[in-house]
Amino acid sequence: MTDNARARKLADRIQVVVAETLDRRIKDPRLGFVTITDARVTGDLREATVFYTVYGDDEERAASAAALESAKGVLRSEVGRQTGVRFTPTLAFVPDALPDNARTIEDLLDKARAKDAEVREVSTGKTYAGDADPYRKPDDEGYEEDAAEATGAEAAGAAGAAGRAGDDDDTDDTDGAAAK
Repeated sequence: MTDNARARKLADRIQVVVAETLDRRIKDPRLGFVTITDARVTGDLREATVFYTVYGDDEERAASAAALESAKGVLRSEVGRQTGVRFTPTLAFVPDALPDNARTIEDLLDKARAKDAEVREVSTGKTYAGDADPYRKPDDEGYEEDAAEATGAEAAGAAGAAGRAGDDDDTDDTDGAAAK
C-alpha cells in the first residue's frame, strides 16, 4: 500500500491533466461547459474518481456525461503519459453534487430569512406578557424582606432536618429509650 500523501498528489495531478486535456484535445460537440471540481484516487492507486460539474440543464448534463464516457480512453492515456506511474488508474466520472447541495442550502436559508422577517413583523409594537424583567434586583422595594424570609425559611428547614436526624438515632436505640 502507498501513503495517502502520494495518492493526494496523484489525484491533484489527474485533476489538472484531465481538465487540460478536455480543454485542448477533446473536440466532442456534446461536451458542454464542464468543470473538473475534484479527483480522488484509491490507496492502491488503481482507480481514480473524477468529479465534474456541467453548466446547463439536464439535457446538457446527460450529453456531457456521454462525451466524458466516450473520451475516457483518451483521457486515461494522457493521464498515464503525463504522470509516469507504473499502472495508470482507471477513470470514473461522477457528477459533483456540490452545486445542488448549495442550491438546497440557499433555499433553506431563504425560507428561514422569510420566517424571521414574518416573526419580526408580527412582534413589532408588541409588549411582554408580564414585566420586561421578571427578576428582582437589590434596589427594588421589598427585596430585603423577601431575602430575610428566604434566609429564615432555609435556616428553619436545616434545623428541622438536623432534629429529624437526631430523632432517627433515638428510635434505633431501644435501650436508650427505656433508660430515659
